[in-house]
This record gives sequence, structure tokens and C-alpha cells, in this order.
Amino acid sequence: MKPRALVIWLVVTVAAGVWLPGLRAQEPAGDKGTSVSAVERKNRAPVNKEILRVQLPEPKEIKLANGLAVLVLERHELPTVNLVLWVETGALADPKDLPGLATFTAEMLREGTTRRSSAQLAAEVDDTGATLSSSADFGSSVSTVAASGLVDSLGKIIDLMSDVVLNPTFPPEELEKYKKRQLAELEQERSEPDFLSRGRFFQVLYRDFPAAVISPTPESVKQVTTDQLKRFHEQYYVPNNALLGVAGDVTPEQLQPLLEKYIGGWKNRPVTQPNLSVLPPPAAKKIYLVNRPTSVQANIVAGDYAVRRADPDYIPLFVMNRILGGGATGRLFLNLREAKGYTYGAYSYFTADIYRGPWMASTEVRNAVTDGAMHELMAELQRIRSEPVPENELDDARRAIVANFALSLEQPATLLRYAMTVKYYGLPEDYYNRFPEEVAKVTPAVVQRVAQKYVDLDHLQVVCVGDGSQIKTALEKYGPVEVYDTEGKPVVEKATATGKSGR
Repeated sequence: MKPRALVIWLVVTVAAGVWLPGLRAQEPAGDKGTSVSAVERKNRAPVNKEILRVQLPEPKEIKLANGLAVLVLERHELPTVNLVLWVETGALADPKDLPGLATFTAEMLREGTTRRSSAQLAAEVDDTGATLSSSADFGSSVSTVAASGLVDSLGKIIDLMSDVVLNPTFPPEELEKYKKRQLAELEQERSEPDFLSRGRFFQVLYRDFPAAVISPTPESVKQVTTDQLKRFHEQYYVPNNALLGVAGDVTPEQLQPLLEKYIGGWKNRPVTQPNLSVLPPPAAKKIYLVNRPTSVQANIVAGDYAVRRADPDYIPLFVMNRILGGGATGRLFLNLREAKGYTYGAYSYFTADIYRGPWMASTEVRNAVTDGAMHELMAELQRIRSEPVPENELDDARRAIVANFALSLEQPATLLRYAMTVKYYGLPEDYYNRFPEEVAKVTPAVVQRVAQKYVDLDHLQVVCVGDGSQIKTALEKYGPVEVYDTEGKPVVEKATATGKSGR
């Protein structure tokens, strides 16, 4: 499709009222503004039924003398550059007795090096007009360092980025400041129903697998030392365990001498990757109540295992999830919010990595309508499994996904992420060129197949955070209920003189 035709196709698609979800199957931010039921959909705009044809720019791969693989994506429309480094060891490598070590290491990279103090780093990044960040998300297999800015400052940006990657000192005084911030943030998180529900859900789903952990503990924050951060960095932050992506107004010929200058001294050494245990088999369906007596609402999360990123079912599951709860026109939203008025939003989403990520549906409702919300949630999960999706509903979902994909191609950072995803997960080189075609191949039968496979009602794990005295009886209608307090400790119910349970 020619560029002008592509623009016309996008205008027509958006004019037809298609909602554009995020491509990476993450949880949408729920819109509490205009109700979709207040929008009149005319269906008068013509829709191009042809499959979108794209040819993404191919990155050029170069190798530094120390073995670091670098993907270079030339985008000369703007005088900017984006750099992303994936260190192929993330929070999944955390020791069981020190959850958060990968996150602490990544976030402390910017707090001082052998060449610059924390304040000097911040000042130079600011003076350069650049950005510099580092992170290691819980459940992820990578740690990330990213930088961006004007291409005129490319040498300075690479200098700053390489300094925090190669030369961090993890100063004890900065670590103490970091610990205080982390403890305050953790205390705030542990008071939030959403954090409590996700924490319990990941624990019951993954059990002994590292993805069960979604945050550090107060103990791990207090115990971590500079020496532990240095050892983790020395063990995993090496060029043969990393992938660097660069996108922007730059050529490989311009880039390679700068990389050799600033990153060429990064020493190669053998890396022993963590031995990830096999995922535990799916557990029988159960409901977990986190009793929070002060809650006026019930926070509900339900789900099971999804797919690995390289799994052939990724795109079919993406489409199924879009129909079920991928946005404000998903079935969950239209039922629980629009039809029943139980909530501001109800969504479903999934993640995928080198292991099977979680598929989850979530909503937050008033205590008084917990029973009704659970009934409708379970009904929608059963419906997507048992009834073929109408062709027009499926067509809307496919066009929405492809439209959003097409719009994403304008962003160099997104194109770079696509290229790095292909490299890291071993996807076919033309994976994203064929993405629209693969979405178009998803039929009602395929949607039903993946729904029956991944929306597994016999092994559904349901977590509800709320006031047990108001919602426990309602939850018991949908399966056996196990009760925990907000500290994660099981609540043992005692029999009363009348034979009924009580606490």
C-alpha cells in the first residue's frame, strides 16, 4: 500500500469509530470520561477491506570487538536518536532471599560512577537536553538502560549511557537515600487494593516460579548492600549478555567509532544464566479473599497462564483479548460498566516473555454489587469460550489492532522495540511485516480455540480484595474461598457455638 493510500485507510478506519488499543496487550488506562454508550455510531464511513501491506525498515546489525550486538535503525526524519540496552538478565534472576536485587541494581546505576557523582550525572544529562533511565521490572527477563536526545549530542549521550553501564560504584550514601525512598514507596503500595490483588494473584498463579514476586520486601530493601549490587552487576552486565538498539538520524558508519570509543572497553566474560524452574502445573479453580475491612469496593482479578512471546498463539490471543476486554469497546467494559453500571471499567490483558506470562481480567466494584459483578464476569468468560464471535465484532477488533499498529510505525522508538523483540525472542525476521496479515487470518473458530485454551475456567485463579464481612458470602457462590489478611498471612476461621465460622 502506498503512503497516501495508507493515510486514507487510517482516516477511514478511525472515522468508522474503531477504538485503538495498545499493541503490547497491556492493561489499558481505563477512561472515566465520556461513556461509549453516549456515542452514536453511524457506520456510514466506507471501510477498506484490503489487508494492510507494510515493509518495515530493516535494522543493520553490527558487532563491536567485545562481542556486543548492536541493531541500528536509520530514521532521518528528525535530528534525534534513541538508544536502548537490554541486559539479558532481569528480576527473574533475583535470589529468593533478596527479591528486588535486579531492580535495585538497575535503578542505582545512575547514582554515581567512577567518573561522576549522582548530582554530576543528573546535571550533565539535563545540560545535554537528554534523557537517561534504567530499570528492571519484576517478572521481566531483561534489565533496561535507555537514553535519548538530539543527534548533535550523540557522543555525549553515549558517554553518559556507557558510564552508568560500565562504571557504577553504588555509593553507600546514595544507597541509603534510595532505601528510604523505596521503603516509603513500598509502604504506600501495600496500602493499595490493586497492589494487594496483583500480589496475591501472582503468588497463587506462579507459586515457586520467580514471576510470583512483584515487589521487594521491606526486609530485602533494608538488607541489600553495595557489595551485593556490585556482584550482580559484575555477573550479568557484560557485552555478551546484552543487546543494544539505536534508532534515529544516524548511520552505522557514524555510530560504530563512537561505540568503540565509549563501550569498546566493556569486558567480555562468561555468564551463567539463572536456572529457571519449570512452571507449576495449573492449580484447580479457587477464590482468594484478601480481607481489607476498610474497603468500600471489591478489587477483582481473575486469570491463568497465557503464552510465551514466541508462541504461535500470541497473535490469536491478542485478538481474542481485544474482543473480551482490551479496551472501552471490549465485552467486559460494555457489560459491567455500560449495561450494569457496576464499575468505571473492566478490562483484560496479558503479558508474554521467555516464560508463559499471565492472562488477567480485572475490575473494581462497589461491595454491594460484588455478586452481580462476579456473575457477569464469569458469564463473559464462559461466552467467549462457548459461542463463536460474530464476524462483525471480530472484524472491528482486527481493524482496530491493525490501525493502531499502522499508527505505531511513525515512532522510531517503537520500530526499534519491534526490531529488538524479533532479535531477542528469535521471531521470524518478517514477523512485523506479516503482522496485519496474521491478524486478518484470525477467524471466529480460532478465537474460540484460544479462548477455550487460555480462559481456563477449571483452573481460573480469582483474587478479591475487599471487606470480607460484606463480600465473602457472595464469593462463596463461585468456588471455595481462602482468606488472607493484608500482610499476606492466611486467616484461620474458627467455629462458633452455633456451628458457623467466625474470626
